[in-house]
Amino acid sequence: MKFDVMVLPGDGIGPEVVEQGVKLLNAISKKSGHTFNFEQDIIGGAAIDSYGVALKAETAEKSSKADAILFGAVGGPKWDDPTAKVRPEDGLLAIRKALGVYANIRPVKSYSFLKDSIPLKSELVDDIDLIMIRELTGGLYFGKPKKQWTNSRGRVAVDTLKYTEKEITRILRVGFELARGRNKKLTSVDKANVLESSRLWRQIAIELSAEYPDVKLEHQLVDSCTMQLIQNPRQFDVMVMENTFGDILSDEGSVLAGSLGMLPSASLSGIPSADGSIKAKGLYEPIHGTAPDIAGQGKANPIATILSVALLLRYSLGLPEEAKEIEAAVDTVLAQGYRTADIGKEEEQIVTTEELANKIIELATNY
Repeated sequence: MKFDVMVLPGDGIGPEVVEQGVKLLNAISKKSGHTFNFEQDIIGGAAIDSYGVALKAETAEKSSKADAILFGAVGGPKWDDPTAKVRPEDGLLAIRKALGVYANIRPVKSYSFLKDSIPLKSELVDDIDLIMIRELTGGLYFGKPKKQWTNSRGRVAVDTLKYTEKEITRILRVGFELARGRNKKLTSVDKANVLESSRLWRQIAIELSAEYPDVKLEHQLVDSCTMQLIQNPRQFDVMVMENTFGDILSDEGSVLAGSLGMLPSASLSGIPSADGSIKAKGLYEPIHGTAPDIAGQGKANPIATILSVALLLRYSLGLPEEAKEIEAAVDTVLAQGYRTADIGKEEEQIVTTEELANKIIELATNY
């Protein structure tokens, strides 16, 4: 089969880790006979420097025609002026909106052999395997009005938290469907004691649960959830939440895995199936940022991108077996003691970005 993959490396360590993802897909191509046609473009700070915009319309159009998009990260100190009219992050928000990828799926898995890299007691983080689902195209990041101005009392800023019934229903349905395919438990995270948008969210969650009598629905207030996620993370299986809450909680979830460099994500335009029978347009990216302090030094952890490639194969290309082989290879290489600096100690086998990726690629294509 032939697939078109759009590659958007972005800024900082983005190009380094995305390079390993492309290398992995090329290796899979040689093994499986599938063909991956790559087209690469720039986004974020790199696009601002070249074109004055964080995302060209042509880039968004080409991305919309691809079967999947492999993305790095955007941003950095160079473009970190709060008064700037154009910011690198505008490119990421714009392409998410253009592609209609409203469902951000972020798996969080703990590894027993990384317990020394996790700043929590091992008994708290053993055997964690959960999924956070973040609504991605609504809420504070997209609501209008969004602006700053000055009045007689000084400077004022406003962001608008807005959700429609349609937006809430479709993301909750992703949560129920994924929960149905796992342990049949869904935790809906909101702030219904304060926010009207959260009250609507909870009402719709309760109404929709009638269609999923086999799934146990629980509600968590977001402030309590941040505490529970550290105190008792194994109580969670599938979690669903609005945009801002998901942004914050998924970064907190990285502590359970040992590093932001361990967590992949899939941003989808529909509800996929784990067996590949239903495909969804998707943008795949590590949840980490551009890490400009280590860019170009070969220190970046490629695992989040490599696992994002596995999600890409599973959800957008319908190749679940290849995805499983990648995930198994990551487990094996970590069990063998290979580490990048973010998850390793001096006495362990610290390797470069490329060296770790090569070991995973070799295993994944030899199963």
